[in-house]
Amino acid sequence: MSLPKLNFPPIRLKARHAANGRTEVFDAVRGRWLVLTPEEWVRRHVVEYMVGCCGFMPQQIVEEYPVNMNGQMQRADIVALGDDARPLVVVECKEPTIKIDDMVLRQAVRYNSVLGCRYVVLTNGLQTYCYQLSEGRYHPMSEFPHVGMV
Repeated sequence: MSLPKLNFPPIRLKARHAANGRTEVFDAVRGRWLVLTPEEWVRRHVVEYMVGCCGFMPQQIVEEYPVNMNGQMQRADIVALGDDARPLVVVECKEPTIKIDDMVLRQAVRYNSVLGCRYVVLTNGLQTYCYQLSEGRYHPMSEFPHVGMV
C-alpha cells in the first residue's frame, strides 16, 4: 500500500506484516497492533503530533473514544484530555482521499455535543481545520490547538 506524505511532521512507525498479508503498525497509546489503513496512517500522525508538538502526554490521548449518541455507541477518533481529565480536544480523522467538508464538521460537532470539548479538529492529513467552541459557537482557528492555549 502506498500512503501519501501528509502535512504533519514525519513519524517513525513500528510495523510488521501480518499473516493475512496486511501491514500492521504498533499503537503505543493503546498498546496494540492495528491494521495500517489510510485513516490509521492519518491517526498515527495526529497522535504523534499531539504528543511531540502540542505537549500532550500519551496518557491524555484516548483513541476511539466512546460517545453515546441517543443510546447508540459511536466512537470519536481521538480525544485529548485536559489536565482536569475532561475532554479538551476532539479530532475527526479521515483518509487523505476524503474531502473535509460540512458533513465531517457536523459529525464532529455531534460528538462534541456530548463531549463538550473546547476544540474540534478535522483532518485528512492533507487539510486540517481547527475550531474553538466559545459562547455556543464554533470559531475557525488558524492552527492546531496547543496545550499552551488552554
